[in-house]
Amino acid sequence: MNHLSRLPLVLFLVATFLVPRGADACTGIRLIAADGTVVRARTLEFGFDLESEVIVVPRRYARTGTTPQGATGLKWTSKYASVGANGVGLPYLFDGVNEKGLAVGLFYFPTTAKYPPYDPAKADRTLAPWELGSWIAENFGTVGEVRQNISNVVVADIVFPAWGFVPPVHYVVYDATGESIVIEYVDGQLHVHDNPLGVMSNSPAFDWHMTNLRNYVNFSMVNRPPVKLGNVTLTPFGQGSGMLGLPGDFTPPSRLVRAVAYSTSVLPSANGTDAVLQAFHILNNFDIPKGAARDGERDAKGNIMADYTLWTSASNLQARRYFFRTYENSHIRSVDLMKLPLDGTAITQFSMKGEAGIQSLNP
Repeated sequence: MNHLSRLPLVLFLVATFLVPRGADACTGIRLIAADGTVVRARTLEFGFDLESEVIVVPRRYARTGTTPQGATGLKWTSKYASVGANGVGLPYLFDGVNEKGLAVGLFYFPTTAKYPPYDPAKADRTLAPWELGSWIAENFGTVGEVRQNISNVVVADIVFPAWGFVPPVHYVVYDATGESIVIEYVDGQLHVHDNPLGVMSNSPAFDWHMTNLRNYVNFSMVNRPPVKLGNVTLTPFGQGSGMLGLPGDFTPPSRLVRAVAYSTSVLPSANGTDAVLQAFHILNNFDIPKGAARDGERDAKGNIMADYTLWTSASNLQARRYFFRTYENSHIRSVDLMKLPLDGTAITQFSMKGEAGIQSLNP
């Protein structure tokens, strides 16, 4: 565990050697165990390693938001401690949970996100797209509180210096009751959607995804019965015929449909630990190996750019515990927020690095 110290170097490397592109394939789910424990989980995909670390933000940590023209943005001091994953050395959560059991995740939202025009008169309410997740986690304990306060801040078109463009993102929020909302900025307007199924994907807008589910009204977790056509009886080949035709590609609409299918069909877990393991099993179905999802771009060194699953995370919202595994190491590791000092003066981090070992059972 150490303090954030590599930000300038990481940003330099990203800006100098990599062609930035988005994480078009992130997928999120929610499970509620039989004992009431809420677990939310997600994958994070990108075209290159974001050098994510698990960071812990203490209470009373002072923040200042970013504005497009360099004026001082929104100022706040963290009310609640939080833990989760960052990216490219930033001191902000891309994904995480706070001490009240409120979880937030940033998901890429290309071709659809459009933030409100920047108004200098509202500089003291403005922050960057990559800062909103931390603002939520550090200030609120329930989805209801987020819903009541989200319109008090302005997310502006702010270029991320290392990449040279405005990151298009939207946000999913969960609390310890299981309630969830999706926050989006579309056509310059704030939209807050109820998320009764607890799922999340990328573009297009969330309400479109919910409408698209109507194309799958024949979905069933129970196998289809035989069908008789005249004198011919057609019998399913085997297990899974209720999900026959479920889309299997990596596009956001297809992944959201599968996320709904899998998260609503699994048998309830007994407790939070079982639900965390169940969530990782479900998200195995969304794990993207390097090269399976690409669009032909190459980086400055001529390497093929392909989205792949950098890491998968889960949060137990009752235990305030953050779990993760990475592309290089499928072993599940965790950080228990409530066993760490919640007060402090600096952000600390835990490395997500490490390669998986192969255990030999030979005598």
